[in-house]
Order: sequence, then C-alpha cells, then structure tokens
Amino acid sequence: MTVPGHLKGVDTRPSDTRRMMVAVAFVLIGVLLAANAHLVYVAFSSQPDCITHLQDAGENGTYRAAKSAC
Repeated sequence: MTVPGHLKGVDTRPSDTRRMMVAVAFVLIGVLLAANAHLVYVAFSSQPDCITHLQDAGENGTYRAAKSAC
C-alpha cells in the first residue's frame, strides 16, 4: 500500500483520546438505553391499586375517571 507524500512519517492511527471519547459515548448510550428499558419494564409491570372516586358523571367542576378498571 502506498502512502501519499504528505502523510509519510505521520501516524494515521486513531489517537488514544479519540478512542476514549468513542468508548465514553458508547457507555453513555448504553446507560440511556438501559434506563429507558427499565422505565418501560416498570410501566408494564406495575398496576396501581384502585382508589375511590366518583362513579357518576362529573357535575359542577367535579372530575371522575374516564374509564374505571375497578
């Protein structure tokens, strides 16, 4: 393989700093993916307990559950 004249004697391998930054970027992306996966897992695995609320249609500014699961 021939090396262009302006690169003769120049180390063209990635520097240690660049390798470290790429490794840090991969670790950060991994942490973000793990955190999002955990949030999805908790969202699907948890079910809140039923609470008492108005069963009738809301009147005069009162609220009720749109569709009760209890």
